[in-house]
Amino acid sequence: MINEQAADIKQIKWPVLLRIPAHFFSYVFHPLFIPLYVMYFLLFVHPSYAAGFDARIKMQAVLIVALNAVFFPLFCVLLLKGLGFIQSIFLHTQKDRIIPYIASGVFFFWTWHVFRQQSQYPSIYASFFFGVLLTSSAALLANIYFKISMHAMGMGGVIGLFLVIMSYNTMLMTWPLSLAFLITGIVCTSRLVISNHTYGDLYLGLIIGTICQIAAALIML
Repeated sequence: MINEQAADIKQIKWPVLLRIPAHFFSYVFHPLFIPLYVMYFLLFVHPSYAAGFDARIKMQAVLIVALNAVFFPLFCVLLLKGLGFIQSIFLHTQKDRIIPYIASGVFFFWTWHVFRQQSQYPSIYASFFFGVLLTSSAALLANIYFKISMHAMGMGGVIGLFLVIMSYNTMLMTWPLSLAFLITGIVCTSRLVISNHTYGDLYLGLIIGTICQIAAALIML
């Protein structure tokens, strides 16, 4: 049934005017970039999670995320493609995703460990990356059975974190949550337009990403 649904979606001839923005939003909100966007929100938008931080400490936090959660996983994928271990850097198949999932999990673990050990950073930083680690682990397991949407998991993580922040009442989250839901809808629709994901791949990705963030907060906060 799932394979038939995927085939039906793939056969749809989407117009170019939809495919171009779909590619744009898929690149801009690629799951590798989501941790960097979240860190920007925590550092520069939230009123208290970076209170008292000078420019040096903020830049240090950004570099920790940019190197460990973005650059190294991306470099790993490029290296795997160069060595011929994967067919495409876009990870179209479940087989291509196995090693990148494992490698990314290692980098996410290190990012979580760094923030957990640096006492000057609020615990929400470590909690978020623990949620990212849980999500990547769940993705690796789910990849055995189907090609879950990484984009959906990334956006689900954002929604989950924002729900956690809202529950602690440290900021009025009306507009951040509304914006997150809007972007999530756009990104998931984009994945339907330009990929062979099914609705199940997207819904499960959103659920897993959200639940992992909430679980991480329950454990660490």
